Amino acid sequence: MQRPVVTLRPNKEVTRVLVTLGERDVLRAMLPAPSTAHPRAAETLLEAVSLWFQHPVRAVLYADSAGNSSALNLCDGFGVGRETALFSVEVYDPARRHRSLGSFADLHQLALRGVR
Repeated sequence: MQRPVVTLRPNKEVTRVLVTLGERDVLRAMLPAPSTAHPRAAETLLEAVSLWFQHPVRAVLYADSAGNSSALNLCDGFGVGRETALFSVEVYDPARRHRSLGSFADLHQLALRGVR
C-alpha cells in the first residue's frame, strides 16, 4: 500500500484538507478556521489518517503570510514541520524563493590551485 499524503491549507475562514493515496483523492474536507479548532485537532487528524491506512502519513502544510499555518501546531516558530512515528510534516511556503545553488566553478578553480 502507498503512503497517504495529507495536504492542509488553512486560512482565516476555513482549513481545507485533501487526503490522497497515489493519484486518488480519498478524502476532501473544509473544516473550520484553525483559530477555532482545538490545539491538537490537526495532529489528531493526521494520527487518525495514519491509523486508518496503517501507514505513516506525509503531510504538506501550506504556509501563508498571515500565520494561519502555525495555528495548527504542526510546525515550530522557524517553519520546520513536526515529525512523529505516525506523521511527518513538510511546510510549503510559496513566498520563499527556491533558488538553485548555482555554479561552483569559482570554488573548483580555488581547489585546483590548492587554496583551501
